[in-house]
Amino acid sequence: MPIHDWSRVPSGLFHHFHQSWSIRMSDALNGGLLPPNLSALVERRAGVKEPDILAIEDYAPLNEVETSSLERRAGSTATLEAPASRIVQRSSEEIYAGRANRIVVRHHLGRIVAVIEIVSPGNKDKRGAIRNFVDKTVEFIEAGVHVLVVDLFPPTVRGPKGLHKLIWDEIEDQPFELPDGLDRLLMSYQAGREKVAYIEPLAIGDTMPDMPLLLTPHLHVKVPLEATYEATWNVLPQQLRMAVTTGELPKE
Repeated sequence: MPIHDWSRVPSGLFHHFHQSWSIRMSDALNGGLLPPNLSALVERRAGVKEPDILAIEDYAPLNEVETSSLERRAGSTATLEAPASRIVQRSSEEIYAGRANRIVVRHHLGRIVAVIEIVSPGNKDKRGAIRNFVDKTVEFIEAGVHVLVVDLFPPTVRGPKGLHKLIWDEIEDQPFELPDGLDRLLMSYQAGREKVAYIEPLAIGDTMPDMPLLLTPHLHVKVPLEATYEATWNVLPQQLRMAVTTGELPKE
């Protein structure tokens, strides 16, 4: 199913879609994609600014024994092969938004291994909001938490080269330009000593590829973005689908 232009309708309508999509995505992960000792949980953000949303112990990365055990028990749906994306950047150093949900993958329902963030208009509509989103994403990565960011909205004047450029500039200063005509981004970030970004630029009308969600620096699962997006779209109210498709709200 082609990506729709959600910037044509009020952000509250995308909020409804965002919440429903998060549930379907976490259901897919828990339905056999994740290894048995990992769980994908939908958790509400604490607010646009969330300095203490997660306890320090939640940030503690898995130790070598836990990582080795997770990789041995991965099963057939998780792979140790390196992810493949159209754009890959590596670091050379060791280094309505408030109401929206994020998906958090926890090890034994405790420590956080990975996070999935679906960007809302509210994450990008003000300088402080976009700064807080970038800071929180970098905080996750620096703490050893892998992150998948889904951004179906165009860049703004506060980040004309897209969210990835703002995030990666905090990790390593490398050039990045959006390919011509591709201004939506899917971004999967590998945490750890070497930080890696797997980037898929898209345009409205494109079909989303399944994106890697890193569980360890060597293990990932593919998140079924396209299948869960389509399943969510198909159960939306008809008037909402028409508003997104035409860019016009129903008239009284």
